[in-house]
Amino acid sequence: MSAETILFVDDEDHLRLAAAQSLELEDLSVSCFADGAAALAHVARDFAGVLVTDIRMPGMDGLTLMARALEIDPEIPVILVTGHGDVDLAVQSMRDGAYDFIEKPYAPARLVTTVQRALDKRRLTLENRALRSQVGGRDAIEARLTGRSEGMVRLRSQIRAIAATEADVLIEGATGTGKEVAARALHRASKRAGKPFVHINCAALPADLIESELFGHEAGAFAGATRPRYGRFEHARGGTVFLDEIESMSQPVQAKLLHAIQNRVITRLGSNDPVVLDVRFIAASKQDLKAAAEAGDFRADLLYRLNVVTIRMPDLSERREDVPRLFVHLVAEAAARYKRPPRDIPGAILNAVAARPWPGNVRELRNAADRFALGLDLDIGPLDAARGDGLADRIAAHEKSLIAASLTAHGGRLKETYEALGLSRKALYEKMQKHGLTREAFSEGG
Repeated sequence: MSAETILFVDDEDHLRLAAAQSLELEDLSVSCFADGAAALAHVARDFAGVLVTDIRMPGMDGLTLMARALEIDPEIPVILVTGHGDVDLAVQSMRDGAYDFIEKPYAPARLVTTVQRALDKRRLTLENRALRSQVGGRDAIEARLTGRSEGMVRLRSQIRAIAATEADVLIEGATGTGKEVAARALHRASKRAGKPFVHINCAALPADLIESELFGHEAGAFAGATRPRYGRFEHARGGTVFLDEIESMSQPVQAKLLHAIQNRVITRLGSNDPVVLDVRFIAASKQDLKAAAEAGDFRADLLYRLNVVTIRMPDLSERREDVPRLFVHLVAEAAARYKRPPRDIPGAILNAVAARPWPGNVRELRNAADRFALGLDLDIGPLDAARGDGLADRIAAHEKSLIAASLTAHGGRLKETYEALGLSRKALYEKMQKHGLTREAFSEGG
């Protein structure tokens, strides 16, 4: 049974035919049945439509059909069709769970309007269920690394596989792609999740203090060291050390880091006693470390120790279909963070967001989401005409992002999407197939 289908039950042929025509003229999917038992076979808890049934029928009557359907799912909208003498019965049935009733003879517009309201209610019910399931069922990785593009699905799969191991990891990606987010997701999904996650920004550590910060020192190790101090590595015992911007480390410190990673042992400054490390190392770089090693700017032996597993974070330009949905997610996060009421996002804003190149990646998109959540205007410029793709590639990418934005704005509902885009149903289907887009990926619970 297709999504959002109306099950129409009446034992009179001409009434079934008239109802089917009225509903199909409004682009609604309808299946007609002469008896209740046949219709009941299509009712399920995940059934996305509504049930419209006459009360007076031979065999299973409408009230019995309603009772059986509500046993399967108490929230399925049931619309009763009544004769003149059944109005009191229908009113009582609404107390028993019926959604509404229509009295014969009814105008086609009355049937259509009632059914559309019932479909809206059913859609909201299923969306709320899906969201509750999503919140309860998403793991730590998907909760942090959202997106339905092929690149993000593959990234989450990699992290899930790696999290179960003790392998050290190198994460490469441009600025703003979410390297720290991936590292934290990996830590939270590992057996070390209950232990510290120590984030070390290697570029921010003063050159003259970096060894003391990482390895610790004893009292008197250098001027000003009046008492012993644990280093960051020891502080992470049992947990994960995240070395951000590792490419900024000097060669001498790289040599000491190599020894620590290779032997899982450090020595505090001013001491000869080794300290055994029980940590996992995750390093991140915005540069291609293999190229840096070939150029002599990064130790090749340290690279080989770090990149037991390498994860590459995709740019937003490589997963443009994720941009509208990610923006919606970031706006909701920002509203909660700033204690602001949620804001509706117009389709025009999502279209503009989808069309922009976002060279700063997720970080730049998050800043825009924060401004929108705070009620500030968005400075969203035109498409970047300097991109290296050919004209056909840029047009295809722009078309894909606009369709994704409209699907996001309309919760994956195709009729509203193709009307908003000024397309026929067939044209939208063909373009979605061409770009690998599915309605399920853009539904509220998708």
